[in-house]
Amino acid sequence: MSTAGAVREQVWDDLMGKQACAYPLPPHGHCPNFTHAKKAAAQLLAHPDLTARHTLIIGPERALLPLRQQALKTGKTLYVPHQKKGGWYWRVTDPRGARLSALPTYGEPTLTPEGAQAAVLACVAVDTRGARLGKGFGWGARGLPLNLPEYTLAHPLMLREALPCPADSYVQLIGLPDRVLTCPP
Repeated sequence: MSTAGAVREQVWDDLMGKQACAYPLPPHGHCPNFTHAKKAAAQLLAHPDLTARHTLIIGPERALLPLRQQALKTGKTLYVPHQKKGGWYWRVTDPRGARLSALPTYGEPTLTPEGAQAAVLACVAVDTRGARLGKGFGWGARGLPLNLPEYTLAHPLMLREALPCPADSYVQLIGLPDRVLTCPP
């Protein structure tokens, strides 16, 4: 069995080697901002499980920016975890609030993600069963204790047949640039 750290390093190295990631570079230490994240976001948002949900928690990671932008443009309410106040969220409905720097202007700070129906967490690696591996620390490192369905976005280089280490959490859907993978319950 490999360690979570070794899996993360392999994914980060693969993305860098194939030039499949964007700012911030290098991706090491982050949930990588991968190429075609915008396509993966569109795939996930078009999935019936997501079209039916109007209020989402979406992580603050750069790879999830296209998802925040697209979700807000479709009229969804988002809760974005506050970067500087643990346990706090920004409630945002204005598409201009998709960028983290705009949240103080267009978001409303709150302690409770009122009415949230699902959460989208960034990942470093994920497998076909939905086992998700984050960067190892941060707001969603071990999933969210809110009893909500969780989803993620991934580049094909981040997808594994099976993680060789314990998962941080499990997701039900994986938005990829060309499709959505539904994970077994």
